Amino acid sequence: MHTIKDIIIEGRHNKPIVTDIFYEENKEPKKVVIFCHGYKGFKDWGAWNLMAETFAKAGFFFIKFNFSHNGGTAEQPIDFPDLEAFGNNNYPKELDDLETVLDWISDNSDYKNELDIHDISLIGHSRGGGIVLLKATEDIRIKKVITLAAVSDLGKRSSVIGDLENWKKKGVKYVVNGRTKQQMPHFYQFYENFKENEERLNIQKSVEKISIPQLVIHGNKDTSIFIDEAYNIHSWNANSVLEVLENADHVFNVSHPWEKETMSKELKEVIAICVDFLK
Repeated sequence: MHTIKDIIIEGRHNKPIVTDIFYEENKEPKKVVIFCHGYKGFKDWGAWNLMAETFAKAGFFFIKFNFSHNGGTAEQPIDFPDLEAFGNNNYPKELDDLETVLDWISDNSDYKNELDIHDISLIGHSRGGGIVLLKATEDIRIKKVITLAAVSDLGKRSSVIGDLENWKKKGVKYVVNGRTKQQMPHFYQFYENFKENEERLNIQKSVEKISIPQLVIHGNKDTSIFIDEAYNIHSWNANSVLEVLENADHVFNVSHPWEKETMSKELKEVIAICVDFLK
């Protein structure tokens, strides 16, 4: 298997998009899958590398990347050394980053014999699921879209609600990262930017317009994003496919760091469902 880690793609917002690719080198055009991580996530979280290898072995050209303002850096793409960037992130920046990755792979001659640029699918986890649903109706290059434990409403997320007066006055509010114990900032621009782009960031309106194949996967033991959100997403597109995984939590029963050599039973099941859907 051919794996190239930490490729630097120039982002539109003065921060690099650190990217990985996984594929079997055989000069056969492969379907492209682009994976988007979630809130307080990153491309090397938990078992995402094992997931990438599994997709590559199944015959896909698999891409995963860090959003430019997720808090990671080119030198340290794991965890959150750049909290200033994290605080300046917003949803349109993530949509721009995804478009930049789409442009990069579509125009890249280095891999032209290994991939089919006319067959690109998106997979998004958690908040990344919301991002791929929005992008699915904005870019005709996307042929299929899959969400894993996705959000259905960006306006209800903790990053855009709370004590607005206090947030505006202080210019920042903090969210504790339970694992790293960092106080992670959200600058008030996040809320202002959301309000300015509220129409574009309406997941329901986007899903109602989706005309490509859509798969919705959610665990019935998810306590971070309740399964009702999957039912919402599914209800907005009568042609979507909903798969509920028994006993699966928000991250399909893996964690970070993940030092086992195999994935959880639930994540293996997720990938099998995805591969079947994409093929």
